[in-house]
Amino acid sequence: MMSATDLIETSSVAATASFVTSLLIVLTQDWHGKHSLDKDIDGVQKFHTTPVPRVGGIALLVGILTGVLYYGIDASIAETQTLNTIAMLLLAALPAFIAGGIEDVTKKVSVRARLFATFGSAILASWLLNASLPRLDVWGVDTLLQLSPLIAVAVTAFAVAGVANSINIIDGFHGVAGSAVIIMLAGMGFLAYRADDALMVNIAVLGIGTSIGFLFVNYPTGRLFMGDGGAYFLGFWVAETAVLLIARNPSINAWQVLAICSYPVIEVIYSIYRKKVIRKLSPGMPDRLHLHMLIYRRLVWKLVPRNDAQPWIRNAAVACFIATWIAAMTLIAVFAGDTVPTAVAVVIGNAMLYIAIYTRLVCGYWRINPVAALGIVRLRTHVRNAP
Repeated sequence: MMSATDLIETSSVAATASFVTSLLIVLTQDWHGKHSLDKDIDGVQKFHTTPVPRVGGIALLVGILTGVLYYGIDASIAETQTLNTIAMLLLAALPAFIAGGIEDVTKKVSVRARLFATFGSAILASWLLNASLPRLDVWGVDTLLQLSPLIAVAVTAFAVAGVANSINIIDGFHGVAGSAVIIMLAGMGFLAYRADDALMVNIAVLGIGTSIGFLFVNYPTGRLFMGDGGAYFLGFWVAETAVLLIARNPSINAWQVLAICSYPVIEVIYSIYRKKVIRKLSPGMPDRLHLHMLIYRRLVWKLVPRNDAQPWIRNAAVACFIATWIAAMTLIAVFAGDTVPTAVAVVIGNAMLYIAIYTRLVCGYWRINPVAALGIVRLRTHVRNAP
């Protein structure tokens, strides 16, 4: 295991590289803005008022790459395996990053194409790193995964693509996705530390440092967006951290890892249900009914005073709500989710909390009526004309 000083140094290098690259992107936007600016400020899911570069994924990639190179400078023979593994993980992330990055620049890559690219990244990671889920701690399913490597790869690819997409979905306000990634990686990194898994600690620390560097520019003023390239890249990094943590450490149950990542996963599952089952729409159809959007329109606009001198302050306030929620659930999962039953309870509890808050924000009452909660969009197909 690397010393705390070495981990801090590696994280700091990744953060610095990410920050400097983010700053350069912002300072040079007059040169590349024709291609990089998010000019569609009237889009259904847009809450910013001025065009902003949405190619922050480049800074995130540079941050991870720089951290890997720095780690390799003084790597001992014993650390070479760790370095090679992280480098291969970075290589596997490229299809997801490239597909998202092309969308950021051209606005012409479909959701399906981006998802397929993320599937490709997951399959590539399975091939390069043997990063396939050996178990889900579900009776019967674990036997199936162990008997059929192809099924294990398919299930892993589906899970990785789902998590990567979930980070893209919650990336709607300044600092929300970045802070969520930091918290989730910190939770999984702590589990890896307790399991004495140096590789996974390093992977988590690199992701944390890179995200922090990006947030220094992104939050709170929103001068740079991570875009689809950054969201899919970080989402892939989080998902593969979860997969490898489970695969490498039998003492860590899959439900505990899911509990740490449960907020964005619940968001994407409920969004698919809400659009496909209730509203009979394509799951890829954008709308303004994600929970973070409701928090912005129903809570932030009431609780945070308008400030014309700092128009971004309400946008940035959403991350305070979401990050607090994810941090609380991560702490509970880390310290109370060591057994499958307790970890399952955390996941179910988080799902119930999500439904309760969603129901309250859309329908205006606190009691949980399962039928009303699951048919919530039939009751109110849209939030009343909120700002």
